[in-house]
Amino acid sequence: MSDLEQNKNEVIEDLNEQIKVRLDKLKNIEELGIEPYGRKYEKTHYAKDIVDNYETLEGNVAKISGRIMAIRGHGKTCFMHVADISGKVQLYFRQDVLGEEEYKKIQYFDIGDIIGVEGEVFKTQKGEISIKVKECSFLTKALRPLPEKWHGLKDIEIRYRQRYLDLIVNPEVRDSFIVRSKVLQSMREFLSKKDFLEVETPLMHPIAGGAAAKPFITHHNALDMDLYLRIAPELYLKRLIVGGFEKIFEIGRVFRNEGISIKHNPEFTIIELYQAYADHEAVMEITEEIVANAAQQVLGTMKINYQDTEIDFTPPWSRLTMVEAVKKYANVDFSEVKTVEEARSIADKLNIHYEKGQGIGAILNNIFEETAEEYLIQPTFIIGHPTEISPLAKRNKENPDITDRFEAFVFGRELANGFSELNDPIDQKGRFTEQLEQRLAGDDEAHMMDEDYITALEYGLPPTGGLGIGVDRLVMFLTDAYSIRDVILFPHMRHK
Repeated sequence: MSDLEQNKNEVIEDLNEQIKVRLDKLKNIEELGIEPYGRKYEKTHYAKDIVDNYETLEGNVAKISGRIMAIRGHGKTCFMHVADISGKVQLYFRQDVLGEEEYKKIQYFDIGDIIGVEGEVFKTQKGEISIKVKECSFLTKALRPLPEKWHGLKDIEIRYRQRYLDLIVNPEVRDSFIVRSKVLQSMREFLSKKDFLEVETPLMHPIAGGAAAKPFITHHNALDMDLYLRIAPELYLKRLIVGGFEKIFEIGRVFRNEGISIKHNPEFTIIELYQAYADHEAVMEITEEIVANAAQQVLGTMKINYQDTEIDFTPPWSRLTMVEAVKKYANVDFSEVKTVEEARSIADKLNIHYEKGQGIGAILNNIFEETAEEYLIQPTFIIGHPTEISPLAKRNKENPDITDRFEAFVFGRELANGFSELNDPIDQKGRFTEQLEQRLAGDDEAHMMDEDYITALEYGLPPTGGLGIGVDRLVMFLTDAYSIRDVILFPHMRHK
């Protein structure tokens, strides 16, 4: 047996012994007529209230509830720290205050138990703000011990698989998700003030569309038809613009059957918005405002520190065309490229992969992704996307080979994507046909033909600007999270 296996067995044996001790305590509690899994408990204060408002609360009675995080006993006195959502506060138990019978409960308390206490707010001789307990109640008996503070929950895999334990032991993790909630709230408030209406569209689609991504497939038994978990809400939201709504947005999950990395999770949160009678320029301004406002509202500043790099979200953001970015970072001028053969030759020299059926625009995008993206550290809009890779975007008036589209990059990562929406049904059908040919050639991420969406366009989609922002990536920046899994409460994991 290896040392690692022996250590593992010892840990399991120790854990089983601790659980047995707690089960014995549970039995003793029940025999004493104490309910180990209590009921409603009406607290009057949170831990942080006690600490922050000591001067006004000193000598007053307070009721709090929370999880025991530390215990130290001294015969007829005992100290504990109890934690709730707001923080921690010390509890002070004395036998002569509680009475001998009530004080006996203390021996059955363990770290991790959830209790409710009532007592007087005071300061110990050492100056620590505390509660002198007069009454205590079992609310939940914990049967498993918490990991030890210093060599406990450091394993990333366990933290993601058992997020509940991560939240208990690492309270700073909880703070990240509070930030996430505030970011979503800031977005809703910002758009509401601009008269945008929040809507909901289907999560299961008969046709996958709205993004270049491989979908998850499920089956509806009653209808005997395959459905796709949505890869984007875009085509349904634009149907609503056809129907007469002028400013709408949706915040929700999308699902893409792709790899997992520090930047990717199979399901993630996106905000998409559409504004009738607007274009990509108007939506670029909204993008800057949404992100800058979220940073200001949540952190009190538009300048953040991400992975030891200062990022300034203050508008306006820099702009580069895709051709300019490739020229700047790969020293290649694609404005001079006229044939697919020339584009392939450049890609070959740079050792950048391309598919057999890809044209100049797709190869340009491949080169951009491999040579330029990583250098876009400060918020930057990339514009001038080739029509070939933008099947839902309106063509540029001066140059039909590119579209009125943008992508926003921060720290080398795509944060947002938007464009002036293609509202010409004939052009859109032609683009879908081209995408269909790419699917038949083996591209699983190419768009499917959506005849109903074409029909909607034939009734008339007004000029419209559309936008999608990756909420998880924005929260990563605002919480200095290295991995997207750090800002998703329950990220996907392989089976153990």
